[in-house]
Amino acid sequence: MKDIPVDVGLIYEGERIRKSSMYVDLAGPKSKGAELLLVVPPEEVEDGRVEVVGPDVDQMEEGGRYPFGILIKVAGEKLEEDLEGVFERKLHYFCNYIQGFMHLNSRDIIWCRISKDAAKKGLKLEHVGKVLVNLYKSEFDVIEKIQVTFYTDEKAVDEHIARAREVYEKRDARASAIKDEDVDVFYSCLLCQSFAPTHVCAITPSRSGGCGAVTWFEGRAAVKVDPSGPIGEIPKGEVIDPVKGEYSGINEYVREKSNGTIERVYLHSLFDYPHTSCGCFEAIAFYIPEVDGIGIVHRDFHGVTPFGIPFSTMAGQVGGGVQSQGFLGISIAYLRSPKFLQGDGGWRRVVWMPAQLKERVRSAIPEEMYEKIATENEAQDLESLRSFLEQKQHPVLEGLKREEEKEAPEEEPAATMPELTVPVQATAAGAPVEFTITFKNARIYAEKVIIRRKE
Repeated sequence: MKDIPVDVGLIYEGERIRKSSMYVDLAGPKSKGAELLLVVPPEEVEDGRVEVVGPDVDQMEEGGRYPFGILIKVAGEKLEEDLEGVFERKLHYFCNYIQGFMHLNSRDIIWCRISKDAAKKGLKLEHVGKVLVNLYKSEFDVIEKIQVTFYTDEKAVDEHIARAREVYEKRDARASAIKDEDVDVFYSCLLCQSFAPTHVCAITPSRSGGCGAVTWFEGRAAVKVDPSGPIGEIPKGEVIDPVKGEYSGINEYVREKSNGTIERVYLHSLFDYPHTSCGCFEAIAFYIPEVDGIGIVHRDFHGVTPFGIPFSTMAGQVGGGVQSQGFLGISIAYLRSPKFLQGDGGWRRVVWMPAQLKERVRSAIPEEMYEKIATENEAQDLESLRSFLEQKQHPVLEGLKREEEKEAPEEEPAATMPELTVPVQATAAGAPVEFTITFKNARIYAEKVIIRRKE
């Protein structure tokens, strides 16, 4: 590509820039940022324009960490608002086509990184914007005009994040207006198979993609403009389990697209056949067997869960397109779904989540459950979590009590002996060897004792 100091192509899609090779971090877990793509009227777009609000790469200090925002405006006669999330998700792939530029995650949890080699060659955000303009217009002929703005000024990034979150909420609210039962077709996204080959994302009205970027409406719009693209239709098929969310159509589709690796999927449960995850999920739901409850942790939480491990460590077990028993990568929007983990008890099973996330989805949590769910402020480990749940009389305690009552009392031994010696004969190196085994304080259980006279 002309005037771009680094190479651009699919070959760089899986490139990872380690800390030792990093020139600067943009957004990420120790900073802040967001990406947003909007469909707007043609008069609001200056086609091909790229603007950087704040310092560009050549004005940044090596090893630095900066807030980062991306705003893309597109216009076209055939464009519709439902396409925003789909086009926005493509940012992840187009950015990763650029040598020395790494893009992770989506929405307001993005993390970008520029390598030392790329910075040395002169790569700037201005160049990244030109690449995005070219790739978007090349892949989507419905985009007639496009404009790209990057924010690295902290105040500008804060304003951008607030604006982006308002748009995210609006998209998610529209998606929640219908349920799985209201439609005959679901959608699938295979965009992340370059990173997780067996991951097949099933998108329904009640369950958006784990990245949060693609809802059922956006899936429908994507198929209209690109029928052979990475987002396709999934015939609903028969309802196998309406509570856990198992459909014959999804099972057949996932089996085919994962090359037979994944055969069954539960949309609304993290046990037995949980939905796979790629790695771009916004949050993780995880089972806590010690209290028979479910915890939830999101990417913005930098502390540790009651297990004593952070989000980053847990994410390594969840991603990669595998089914991880008791773990599930989810979007923030799914927490607001009326079918949220209904196969596992829904909100009545949730026992812990970060305070920030709890407040963010407050309206989705049943009023009677809100005060019963612990945060990092009340429970930092399993012991304090159990104490909090008992204090608040959380519903999971009822299940624990029933399980304890089911446990059979220990059977009395048929005989108790302070010492029992048993002679043993074995063969070693072809020769017989005799030795004895002595049991101290032996307790013997037997359903039947048979005594035979030696003849």
